[in-house]
Amino acid sequence: MDASKEQIDKGIQILKRGGVIAFPTDTVYGLGADAFRSKAVGRIYEMKKRPTHLPLPLLIGDVEQLAILAAKPLPEIALFLARRFWPGGLTMVLPKAAHLPGYLGNTNMAVRVPAHPICLALIQAINNPLIGTSANISGKPSVVTAGEVKQQLGNEVDLIIDGGRCPGGSESTVVDVTGGGAVILRHGIVSQDELDRALEELGSLHPHPTTPFKREVNSPSPSLSRQGRGTLNSPPSPGGRELEGGGK
Repeated sequence: MDASKEQIDKGIQILKRGGVIAFPTDTVYGLGADAFRSKAVGRIYEMKKRPTHLPLPLLIGDVEQLAILAAKPLPEIALFLARRFWPGGLTMVLPKAAHLPGYLGNTNMAVRVPAHPICLALIQAINNPLIGTSANISGKPSVVTAGEVKQQLGNEVDLIIDGGRCPGGSESTVVDVTGGGAVILRHGIVSQDELDRALEELGSLHPHPTTPFKREVNSPSPSLSRQGRGTLNSPPSPGGRELEGGGK
């Protein structure tokens, strides 16, 4: 963590006042705000030139926060994958709790726990989920240094925390678990093979007919489809799965 404590403390104060900051993560640089500050979230859409019908992903501090944010009951496969890959580069699409504001998604939300000390310090300090979309203009490449954030977003961001180059260098893998199984929506830093091995392990723990795998049409095995139902650059699909490139 190269960023000074002074930078991090300044970022925390900006977030608490309803501002927008950029920060390093374990994948790519993120653009974030307190998820419950609607005006700040609106600014992020404007900065990224992102269509407002595409919900922004959330960063949380631990698995336990899912109990507050996600609709109940939580799919067993979601808890299994969270415990296996969090903190880390797996984003899951889950049904969101009814009490969450509509701008966080109509029915679903995308969420992960990052494996980066700056992110976790910010989340812990504001005591709320942190919007965690990539710090780039929609449609342009994601960025992995503070200088690249500056090049794309200029002075629109209230603060860019310079934590050096992001260690991951690519975006998170996005998996939809809303249907009881698991479908890759975007390939990323967590590999297909890692996910398949995890689901095989889950299947061995639950070898009975209720095992929570979802087979895709023409899929040869009860693993994650290598094609998925679509990508984040596909036209929006029903049920709030719209995430577009730019999720982290």
